[in-house]
Amino acid sequence: MTTISNRLQDILATIQSAAATSPSHQQVQLLAVSKAQPAAAIRDAYAAGQTAFGENYSQEAVEKQKQLTDLAIEWHFIGPIQSNKTQVIGQNFSWVHSVDRLKIAQRLNEARSSIAQPLQVCIQVNVSNEDTKSGVLPEQLEALAAAINALPHLKLRGLMAIPAPTIDLAQQIAQFKQVRECYDALIRKGYALDTLSIGMSNDYQTAISQGATIVRIGSALFGARAPLKAA
Repeated sequence: MTTISNRLQDILATIQSAAATSPSHQQVQLLAVSKAQPAAAIRDAYAAGQTAFGENYSQEAVEKQKQLTDLAIEWHFIGPIQSNKTQVIGQNFSWVHSVDRLKIAQRLNEARSSIAQPLQVCIQVNVSNEDTKSGVLPEQLEALAAAINALPHLKLRGLMAIPAPTIDLAQQIAQFKQVRECYDALIRKGYALDTLSIGMSNDYQTAISQGATIVRIGSALFGARAPLKAA
């Protein structure tokens, strides 16, 4: 077994254990964050059983997709979205986790119009109210959800968040709980959501305890990566 394979099995076991003790006992998907990782590393993880991969930079992702066309990978876009990147993102990914404004949703909808399968999307919520972080504020969430629901080539699946990093367990729980409360509020208002994309390498067990259905894990699976400029 490769190092990636060993790490993958350890992470999956931890996810399963955390989900079993979660109050909702939900199913949890591992999304392997492969930004700045070579195609060979993705191929190793795929060979070990991982099929869903998340990328932050569209140009980098498309180059890797070209090298991995023989693999049945489900590609997720999880990074900030620039308006001039919506065409390539809308046409080359199955999921987008980081929709945070109507203009981007509309442009993704247009980009997806020639593809039969709708683009699966999550709204990114900025629960920590950080000026430097993408995401719609909680009080603006319902208006954006309603607008996305009206777009025929997008399918709203749930919420994504990147809370402020902290090693304080109580603060982790509080931030994830706030995202879950936003999610539950939309469901009570009739939105058919099933996805809560929260939790990363350093806090995914806490996220699962608060209802995460997708955890986005990069460094714990692939190891440290070199800095990479956005594309």
